[in-house]
Amino acid sequence: MLTEFFVLGAATNEKVFNGGDILYTAAAFLVLMLLLKKFAWGPLMGIMIRRENYIAHEIEAAEKSRTESSELLEQQKTLLKEARLEAQSMIENSKEHGEVQRQEIIATARQEAERLKESARVEIEHQKQEAIGALREQVASLSVMIASKVIEKELNEEDQQKLINDYIQRAGE
Repeated sequence: MLTEFFVLGAATNEKVFNGGDILYTAAAFLVLMLLLKKFAWGPLMGIMIRRENYIAHEIEAAEKSRTESSELLEQQKTLLKEARLEAQSMIENSKEHGEVQRQEIIATARQEAERLKESARVEIEHQKQEAIGALREQVASLSVMIASKVIEKELNEEDQQKLINDYIQRAGE
């Protein structure tokens, strides 16, 4: 390469140093580097910096989203646990309420049964009193009949006693 900067002389065949070409090439290279830095490297580095910032922002957003989703997951777990406890509490309350109602229904049924028994006793007592009253009326009418028959026919004391006993036996049946 270095040999390129040396030019062969036309007549002498000796190598002559060509410094103008070197300076021109170096200046062109420096200008080219400045132009590349301004128009290529600058925008390219700006794009890379923006991309780096964008990626950093996306990573931060993803981390923030992950943290928020983790918090939401914990909140959902807490809410689910509270809902389960509340449901269990409601079930237990329902069971207790059902037991209380069962006891109330049993007590009401027993009271109703006692009331029906008492009502039946009162009805039986009433029917018994009516039967006794009817029996007394029959005994009275039988007594009147006995008395009328006794009057119609005169009986001795033994026949009267026999007649009375017969009527009493009929009334007892």
